[in-house]
This record gives sequence, structure tokens and C-alpha cells, in this order.
Amino acid sequence: QVQLVESGGGLVQPGGSLRLSCVVSGSDISRDFMGWYRQAPGDTRELVATFTIFNTITYTNSVKGRFTGSRDKNTLYLQMNSLKPEDTAVYYCNKIPPFDVWGQGTQVTVSS
Repeated sequence: QVQLVESGGGLVQPGGSLRLSCVVSGSDISRDFMGWYRQAPGDTRELVATFTIFNTITYTNSVKGRFTGSRDKNTLYLQMNSLKPEDTAVYYCNKIPPFDVWGQGTQVTVSS
């Protein structure tokens, strides 16, 4: 049974930084495309960072230049800098396409 555990969220002022972590267990993800997703209240879940099997990472336009992903075996990271209020959301990691299960996510709130 795959498990995804996200952590590192919190309340931060605009312009601040956070580093998210996601530990994946129960599945070998070394040959999977993985991603960081986020979901703001009332919005659909969006993919913000894609980790390819070619060791490249791509980003949605709204976070390019501010977010940086990294990966160490079964742990994914997302360094988020220059945070904006519109980055407020619950952040999740998952496979692309996603597993049937999701973690609990980690809340990121950007507010002054």
C-alpha cells in the first residue's frame, strides 16, 4: 500500500520561503514521473512541478523562477521562495498520473 506523507508547510509572509518534503513508501517510484500538486479552496488541484524520469523538473508558469524541486530516492522536496498570497493552498505530492491514494497534504498560507 503506497503512502505519501507531506510536511513543511506553514504560515509565511509574502516574499518568504518554505521547503516542503514528501516521503513516498510502499512503491518504487524510481521509474515514475512524480509531481507536486496544490489545491486552493474552491479550485481544482493543479500540478506545479513535474519530476521526469530523465532527471529533469518542469514547472507551471506561475511558479517558474520561484520554486525549485529536488529528489532524493523516495523523497521529493519543493523549495518555495518569493512566496505570494496566490500560492496559498494545500500541497501534495503524487505520481503522474496519480496513485489512487493521496497524502494528507501540507497547508501553505501566504499572508501578511
